[in-house]
Amino acid sequence: MSRFIPVDRQTDYLLPPSVDEWLPDGHLARFVVDVVEQLDLSTLTRRYMGRGSKAHHPAVLLSLLIYGYATGVVSSRKIERATYDSVAFRYLAANTHPDHDTLATFRRRFLPELEQLFVQVLLLAREMKLLKLGTIALDGTKLKANASKHKALSYGHAKKLEAQFRAEVKALAERAESADKEDAADGMDIPAEIARREARLAAIAEAKAKIEARAEERDATEQAAYQEKVARRRRSARPARSPVGVTPNRPLVARVTRIRSISPTRSRASCRSPARGLISATTPKPRLIPRVCW
Repeated sequence: MSRFIPVDRQTDYLLPPSVDEWLPDGHLARFVVDVVEQLDLSTLTRRYMGRGSKAHHPAVLLSLLIYGYATGVVSSRKIERATYDSVAFRYLAANTHPDHDTLATFRRRFLPELEQLFVQVLLLAREMKLLKLGTIALDGTKLKANASKHKALSYGHAKKLEAQFRAEVKALAERAESADKEDAADGMDIPAEIARREARLAAIAEAKAKIEARAEERDATEQAAYQEKVARRRRSARPARSPVGVTPNRPLVARVTRIRSISPTRSRASCRSPARGLISATTPKPRLIPRVCW
């Protein structure tokens, strides 16, 4: 039995058929959709001329931007990728995938209107007693006011709160613009020509072959350089010289061969003990001393 959970990416579609069933009731994405549906978007919709291909509805694009900015996803490219990777973003986009150019163009084209609409969303959330919208604080903690929590929000405090929200929305829009400029060539997008799996596998195999070929070429070059280095060392090396006045030792075999070459006719019968003349005459019985013969 396998120790691992089976990996099967070919299983049929398992999510509920309706995107409305993908998220729990209290999810922030549901709140954003419900609030945006209550906004007056006529200032946006009437500026679409209806020519060319059909455009994404401003409510969808606005919901994606608001939810993205509220959760820290400000880059148009990251929002586009999230419509594929994130269930919440897929729900907001109604299972469509606006590209990053569409999102960035929408933000730049309607920036003043979008800032005003975003402020309205924050004010509505604040009025509904929400303390935060994603990562955006709605309790006015940055303001120094003595308004009681048990009393209606004063007009002056409401104006200050609205000004704070406007400043925060403007800062978010600036962050988004900066992120789009920095994210223009992040290298994370998959080129269209390798989007299909067959082409992608072929491209991976081709890239792997190129890397291996470069590695083999590099190894061959390094080996040739090493062999050349060894050859240069051998050519430049000089034979060792003995110190002055010292005769180099020669092998015993060579010495014996030389001695034999000098006295080739000397027989074993003529061998004499080199120490015979040194034995005293008074010695009653001379010792046998081994003969040295060649």
